[in-house]
Amino acid sequence: MTVAVSLPGPPRVAPWRKGIVRFMDIILHVGAHRTASTSFQHYLRGNRADLMAEGTALWEPNMLRKGLFDGLFAAPRMMNGRNLQRRAMGRVRLHAAQAKRAGAKRLLVSEENMIGAPRACLRAATLFPAIGERMARLDAAFEGRITRVVMCIRAQDLWWSSVAAYGVGRGHSLPDASRIAALASSSRTWRDVITDLSCALPETEINVMPFEQFAGQADKILEVATGHAAPQPHAKSWLNRSPDVAMLRDKMAQNGVPVDALPAHLVTGEGRWNPFTPEQGAALREAYADDMMWLAAGADGLATLTEDRTRTRAGLTLPTGALTKGQSHDRYTEHSFQGRQQGRLAQTG
Repeated sequence: MTVAVSLPGPPRVAPWRKGIVRFMDIILHVGAHRTASTSFQHYLRGNRADLMAEGTALWEPNMLRKGLFDGLFAAPRMMNGRNLQRRAMGRVRLHAAQAKRAGAKRLLVSEENMIGAPRACLRAATLFPAIGERMARLDAAFEGRITRVVMCIRAQDLWWSSVAAYGVGRGHSLPDASRIAALASSSRTWRDVITDLSCALPETEINVMPFEQFAGQADKILEVATGHAAPQPHAKSWLNRSPDVAMLRDKMAQNGVPVDALPAHLVTGEGRWNPFTPEQGAALREAYADDMMWLAAGADGLATLTEDRTRTRAGLTLPTGALTKGQSHDRYTEHSFQGRQQGRLAQTG
């Protein structure tokens, strides 16, 4: 069952967008990292032929990390008299045009690094601080044709734990107590990330999906992204999980990192690695609950929350199915204001 709440706003079209004709839907799956994005990309690759047959062209990391975006997100610079950022924009437009000529009705781009790297988040002790600038550059590369963004989010305590554990497992240093405290006390939440994303892409539909409900359901993520029925093969894959304590010790040993760098209780322990104290974890979970309440209330008209009710336990009076709120579904007319539509612009709220 779908429930919609409406909060429209006035047209927000940047001057350089005017006159642009949409020739193909551009759909971005931006992760975030550690929300089963690798599993989703494995699913897409396994169904590439079926997707193209029904009109969906696919760009995923195996293609993108060969240089398609090189120079797009870096500081503007010249090399041998050539503007690297402008060349990157040209490559994006050329490959998009090729997809259109091949018969694609829509282009699905799945790459979590579009919004920034998790190591950058750890260094800054905040969630994706550069997402606004990066997505604005990508939108310019696509000439304002990005129609939809799909983003998965996850409870902050588990997200930071997963990011840190994955990094340590790959040979990076263990975050110290001061870094962990900085992560726990950061005032930036998913609400701020989504607000920055919306400000960078004011004409784009943004759909937010909770990892806790959609992990291992790549087909449902694809259906939300494209609006079309999704193939089933490979849909339940769940790859690249963060290491538990036992796996973490093994990976640290393989990478030459002393195991005694772990806290004493983890040197021989088992289960999930959680670097936060109970108080820090509670504060992060409370921040996530606030984010989810904001999204469920309509996200100030900036984004759409899609929930999978089949994964929650509820009383008999509540329906099962997808619950969708926000943005493109948020349309209402207030007759008491002389029939004019009322709405909001992007705000930090």
